[in-house]
Amino acid sequence: MPKLSFERMMEEDPKIKEEYLTNKKLKDDPRITPVGHFLRKTSLDEWPQFVNVLKGEMSFIGPRPYLPREKEDMGQYYDSIIKLKPGVTGMWQANGRSDVEFSYRCKLDDYYYHNWSIWLDFTIMYYTVKSVVYGKGSL
Repeated sequence: MPKLSFERMMEEDPKIKEEYLTNKKLKDDPRITPVGHFLRKTSLDEWPQFVNVLKGEMSFIGPRPYLPREKEDMGQYYDSIIKLKPGVTGMWQANGRSDVEFSYRCKLDDYYYHNWSIWLDFTIMYYTVKSVVYGKGSL
């Protein structure tokens, strides 16, 4: 039985490749274990990031960290997004989490950069909690 790898899945299934290229993630990633699926669905997998917040490496609210390989795909939004400290939650989570396409995620983070206010942070927090409680956009 051949070992599956991400590259192999993309070559063999154009739908998976299209989903990854559009969203930069897979909704039903076969590599995720049942425990991992539960942790993602309940957002418990995010808890270790609070250590990063305490160490000053992340903010509680801000754009989610991007991967280095996503820099080119961020296009015109890259310069504004990288000026912000990454956050545990942000516009992306408040507006649908994993249901949001990558390009729209970049637009949301750019909006946050240009329109930050304490009120916007409170609004993001409210909608993030609502999304987590109702499981909206969880993988």
